[in-house]
Amino acid sequence: MAGQSDTVDYGGASGGWGSLRGIFETTAREMASPGALNTLRKQNKAGGFMCVSCAWGKPKHPHAFEFCENGAKATLWELTTRRCTPEFFAQHSVAEMRGWSDHDLEQQGRLTHPLRYEAASDRYVPCGWQEAFSAIGAELKATDPKSAVFYASGRASLETSYLYALFARVYGHNNLPDSSNMCHETTSVALKELIGSPVGTCVLEDFEQCDAIFLFGQNTGTNSPRFLHPLQKASERGCRIVTFNPIQEKGLTSFINPQRPVQMLTGRETPISSQYLQLRPGGDIAAIMGLCKAVLAEDARSGGAVIDHAFIDQHCTGFDAFRAKAEATSWADIERDSGLSQAGIEAAAQVYLRAERVIGVYGMGLTQHVHGFENIAMLVNLLLMRGHIGRPGAGICPVRGHSNVQGQRSVGIAEKPELVPLDKLAEQFGFQPPRDKGMTTVEVCEGLLEGRVQAFIGLGGNFLRAIPDQARIEPAWQNMRLTVQIATKLNRSHLFHGRVAYLLPCLGRSEEDLQSSGPQTVTIEDSFSHIHGSLGHREPASEHLKSEVAIVAGMAKETLPPNPKVQWDEWTADYGRVRDLIAETYPEEFHRMNERMFQPGGFYRGNKARERVWETESGKASFTAPDTLAATDVPDAEGRYRLITLRSNDQFNTTVYGYSDRLRGIEGKRDVVLINPEEMRRAGLVAGQRVSLIGDAQDGQARRIDALEVVPFDLPDGSIAGYYPELNPLIPLQHHDRKSKTPACKAVPVRIEAAA
Repeated sequence: MAGQSDTVDYGGASGGWGSLRGIFETTAREMASPGALNTLRKQNKAGGFMCVSCAWGKPKHPHAFEFCENGAKATLWELTTRRCTPEFFAQHSVAEMRGWSDHDLEQQGRLTHPLRYEAASDRYVPCGWQEAFSAIGAELKATDPKSAVFYASGRASLETSYLYALFARVYGHNNLPDSSNMCHETTSVALKELIGSPVGTCVLEDFEQCDAIFLFGQNTGTNSPRFLHPLQKASERGCRIVTFNPIQEKGLTSFINPQRPVQMLTGRETPISSQYLQLRPGGDIAAIMGLCKAVLAEDARSGGAVIDHAFIDQHCTGFDAFRAKAEATSWADIERDSGLSQAGIEAAAQVYLRAERVIGVYGMGLTQHVHGFENIAMLVNLLLMRGHIGRPGAGICPVRGHSNVQGQRSVGIAEKPELVPLDKLAEQFGFQPPRDKGMTTVEVCEGLLEGRVQAFIGLGGNFLRAIPDQARIEPAWQNMRLTVQIATKLNRSHLFHGRVAYLLPCLGRSEEDLQSSGPQTVTIEDSFSHIHGSLGHREPASEHLKSEVAIVAGMAKETLPPNPKVQWDEWTADYGRVRDLIAETYPEEFHRMNERMFQPGGFYRGNKARERVWETESGKASFTAPDTLAATDVPDAEGRYRLITLRSNDQFNTTVYGYSDRLRGIEGKRDVVLINPEEMRRAGLVAGQRVSLIGDAQDGQARRIDALEVVPFDLPDGSIAGYYPELNPLIPLQHHDRKSKTPACKAVPVRIEAAA
């Protein structure tokens, strides 16, 4: 069974001296510029700059060092002294670099000059900024706007995102996918339909008041380590934390706080989860159904004293159908699909029943499934049963991955026109915005395969590395007319290009952004809908860099016809004028934005569902009755496994800082497949053996990754795990959430083939 002593494991807690070692090793590896550690002292503080890593909230009263291991790594990675110059590109062809690892590409350092692709030499060569803008504008003018895609990663500021979305719509399309499409679009779709808000309802202060936290599919120690501080405090004051996750993650079992000297000196750990249930990948619907079934049974025994019937009668619809479904669902089916025992689920339900204020927390372990919508809907059901949405100390809390990915949606980066105040934009800027739906990430990939996408502009990110079915998409990518990548460092997406291609280097968030009116501030939104000003102070890595705002404006000026209401030069000169535009477009949420952006803890843009105002079709919050207990459509079969793709704690998204997955006890490698010892025995495998993973989606497409090392690990039966993005080629493009089209990177059907 999983959990045997011969599995790989990290003996320590999350945090502690290991976290400090990770930061200092990154400092040495990146040869970070002088003063980099001093820069970290200003990170995530009012008047400083906001971390480009995760989107966890920034407190009103920050710690002396308000950053985590991964946040520090992201800043040190940006402040490296390494430089990726035109001389580097003269020495290396694009074809050659396609054989390099993600880590080695980014280790070349910061990009220093604008570059264009030269087909004759298969190299990037330097060019002038105006040359690039003019050529890009000419190509876009010659391209049907509906065949162009403007992608945005989560790191771009609110100011850049607003102007980028405006550029796209004045140009003539809503093809504005962003990194949310790959991770939390399921959240945006499900919560909007069920409670009327596309984002979570919690704020940081709720974690100081809750009695119980139910946490699903989120690896705090690796993906949002600053979350460990409120979890530690909650645990110490008696809040019960119940975790559902196929993998025992160190950040959810124990924590040593690097900012507590006594803990560091004594090594005394704070336990985090009071109960930890290792369910099957894709078993969350069944597990939460079990929790709800237990609560309904207790309500029946108590004569209706458990469930908040008054709240349900006033604020909810669909409860009777949901209750009937839960009561009709057998415990045998729940145990089969969840991989958990009835006794274990009922013990977790007792925590829920004893708590007055419950927060439901989740990550991509819920969103990245074929039935991700149903995963989130079940968690909403659980919380609504006792009125745990719309009051202090309770609510639903999706943990966003990227620094401003939620904020981009707030200011117009959306392929869904109904999410954007198009009439207001038409009035402000004197044009007719397109009203047709744009493309999601999955639809962009489908369009590439069908030849319908002819231009791609990437505002940051590593799109081609982050998507599913990479082996199919990469060849189609090169059929495009135009590709433009705005970036700070080299990555794999830059090595596949259209017939005309430009690589444009931008400032990092920690660097000073000096425009004609002086130093510029940008803003970002955290996971709790709070807006923060960010002011960079570091000297830019190169005198040839431009800000993202200036790059977007430069391209737009050369593409669009003159319009006296669209003032690209004035907006570039003073970002405060862009914030005035945002406040005019979204007055309820962003009024007096310039005045409030450095408010300690950020200013709250509000959330109607938190006030129990449900902006849904019915005007109420919705219970739903799922038609499946499994979040995957591929049935179990002999020799078929459910693959989980995951990140190491030496990584952020597709950026691989190094090869130490300390919190899982895996060092010096990423070409691994994790599997429990009992499954190894049944499959005739031994630790260290090299195997292949074969896609088993039954769709006629061949998918295969070779030479993966077998590593014994504590996982549920029938499941295996490996690293993202290396295993993305095994994920079928059509394997996505049915409503949001978020790629289903969890419970991917695969088989193991041993080397001959």
